[in-house]
Amino acid sequence: MQYIQRPQGLPPVNGYSHAVSFAGRLVAVSGQVPMDAEGQVVGVDDPEAQVRQVFHNLATALAAAGSDLSRVVKLTVFLVDLADLAAFRRVRDEVLPGPDKPASSLVRVAGLLHPDFRVEVEALAVC
Repeated sequence: MQYIQRPQGLPPVNGYSHAVSFAGRLVAVSGQVPMDAEGQVVGVDDPEAQVRQVFHNLATALAAAGSDLSRVVKLTVFLVDLADLAAFRRVRDEVLPGPDKPASSLVRVAGLLHPDFRVEVEALAVC
């Protein structure tokens, strides 16, 4: 994969790449929410716990498709409260270590499917 972090004429990035090029089979992972395997909402008042559960769910879905978090090329993040962005970045940087980060979009939303969801993340990855 080639991570394009700061092509001429684009602003600096904060924890993402402007573009990522790759060769291989693409896996699209539906938006993952902070629910555990029993269907319970995790971390109702804890944005970091919710983000950890979301990345756990992403990792589980990717593994089932023959990929993993290190092969993610694009994230789309939906946050209800931008105050949770620091928690999101902290966990993202922990589970996606190294200088090369996937391309990303962040969308602030008025709400998600369940009123206790603070975050939802969808991903594209390579196998």
